[in-house]
Amino acid sequence: MSIARLDNEVFFKKAFTDRIVFKAFVKDIVGIEVEPEKIETEKSFQPKLGNINFKYDIFAEDVKKRIIIEIQKVEYDHNFDRFLHYHLQGITEQQRTSDDYTVERTVYTIVVVTAPYKINEKTREIYKDEVLISTLNPKNLKGVELKIFNHELIFLNPNYKGLDTPSNYRDWLDLIYESIHSPENPNINTANEGIRRATEIIQYENISPEEWEQSKIEVGKRKVIKLVEEAAVEKVAKKAITAGSDNQFIAQITGLGIEHIEVLRSELENE
Repeated sequence: MSIARLDNEVFFKKAFTDRIVFKAFVKDIVGIEVEPEKIETEKSFQPKLGNINFKYDIFAEDVKKRIIIEIQKVEYDHNFDRFLHYHLQGITEQQRTSDDYTVERTVYTIVVVTAPYKINEKTREIYKDEVLISTLNPKNLKGVELKIFNHELIFLNPNYKGLDTPSNYRDWLDLIYESIHSPENPNINTANEGIRRATEIIQYENISPEEWEQSKIEVGKRKVIKLVEEAAVEKVAKKAITAGSDNQFIAQITGLGIEHIEVLRSELENE
């Protein structure tokens, strides 16, 4: 069995806009049953809120719940603030149709990250967690969380396999990881109905010529963006070299290898 890579937007949307897959995914990750009226891609609100033109990769809602799924593709930098904005817009947009400040629909934003996290610019830390969950609930002075809001912002990153990750997360994280790193022979739990259905959808024989062509365009975009990112990283490394930083520090903040940094040092010396 060979499956398509889920870090490609074309195949991710093909799999996760399927009703069976979508419902199973939400049930496992969020723990709720949903009956979406429709599942949309490239969803945006009109008129838009603020000065940012938000578009959700996959968006669905039923009568009582609003579910937002956003995949952060490998070609983009990992910006937690960006997805906080997406999450909060899903909440505040409801105010346009409400007579008071009541938010009628709970918002769950699920972010699927398909590449390792980069160092956090604010804290200088590298996060190595498969699952991160953020809520808006306040805590009292004793540290007890009060269940005032049910909204959740969930990050999934299969690149940091945890031994204690529950099976409801594990199945989907393995599906994403295996599709990228072992698409010819993926080791996944097809006993899970949602996983089995997703696997069937993205099997090679079920991908149309048009979808393959579109996927190649996405790969081309990724290569261009990667080249731009690499140039930006090298620029940061050169500034750090000029400032007198050692190789280990530069490697930590940029992700570059020591040999690569030494080449940059030589280039600066020859300029």
